[in-house]
Amino acid sequence: LGECGVSEGATLHLVPLLAGGGDGTPAMGKRHKKSHGLCPRCGKRSFHYQKKRCASCGYPAARIRHYNWSKKAKRRKAPGTGRMRYLKTLPRRFKHGFREGTTAPARKKNQKAEK
Repeated sequence: LGECGVSEGATLHLVPLLAGGGDGTPAMGKRHKKSHGLCPRCGKRSFHYQKKRCASCGYPAARIRHYNWSKKAKRRKAPGTGRMRYLKTLPRRFKHGFREGTTAPARKKNQKAEK
């Protein structure tokens, strides 16, 4: 002990290595725990497997999750950021009073073309 710089009457405190290892490189290969998966409604990887709830849209709640403290998030989900399958035909259908189930009247041939 004299070679290490420890005097003869000193008290030593020996601590064994902790079992289980740390968070270093060998621990990177053991990460098989994913808490979130794809949400059936919004498609984001925010669906918590154990809670069965989406952190982004709130699925399976009937209403979409949104908060007024996040203006940017509301802009990202606003109408016009997707396909708008229903909304994009509304202006055209409105012009004719939302008529459905009728057929267009037969068009007569141009009289000038026959002469």
